[in-house]
Amino acid sequence: MIKPVELVIFDCDGVLVDSERIAARVQVALGAELGWPLTEADVVERFIGRSHAAIREQVAERLGDRTATVWAERFEQLHREAVDTDLAPVDGLPEALDAITLPTCVASSGTHRKMRHTLGRTGLYDRFAGRIFSAAEVTHGKPAPDLFLHAARRMGVDPAACVVVEDSRPGVLAARAAGMRALGYAGGLTPPDRLHGPGTTVFHDMRELPALLAGHSTSGSDVTSGHGRSVSG
Repeated sequence: MIKPVELVIFDCDGVLVDSERIAARVQVALGAELGWPLTEADVVERFIGRSHAAIREQVAERLGDRTATVWAERFEQLHREAVDTDLAPVDGLPEALDAITLPTCVASSGTHRKMRHTLGRTGLYDRFAGRIFSAAEVTHGKPAPDLFLHAARRMGVDPAACVVVEDSRPGVLAARAAGMRALGYAGGLTPPDRLHGPGTTVFHDMRELPALLAGHSTSGSDVTSGHGRSVSG
């Protein structure tokens, strides 16, 4: 019997704040500037859902350590500037949060500094203050399960009673590796087929989230709503 949900663990970028499009745009621009031509699809495949350290490692392997340092510094500057002018919550997210009564927390590949900025700019920080966890706190970032297991432990909840809301392939893989159910949000940059997998419900509109969670919390079973698709195999 699948346990009812006791904790909802939210990713941040692309789930709470509509920042992945900004990040992808900046990464493509940096690649053109620094010598690694990238398309948006390349950025989704290589970078989305991964920690700053993991991205830096990839850039260093391709362009060298010095360029990786420049890339990271330039990304932080350009991303911050774009966030200040363009960032908004994910469409439908504030309404979904208002309707969710289960305990929640955030577990993101981003740093605490970045999340204070992005969640603060969108008015979401106070909703999660004191319950925000970063990949910087664990040894291995997504797709390893470390971050989600860390969040569950800190929140005092059995991983089997957690549901993760994610928008990236590394994120849903990390949730599965942690023994948690995943709700894969396909309204962002990651194609839906890259989110499908065992124990995962793929959905396209954040307004569906309260009903999806209600189904899990009352019956413990995988459910879908609207355009959602449950994949159990």
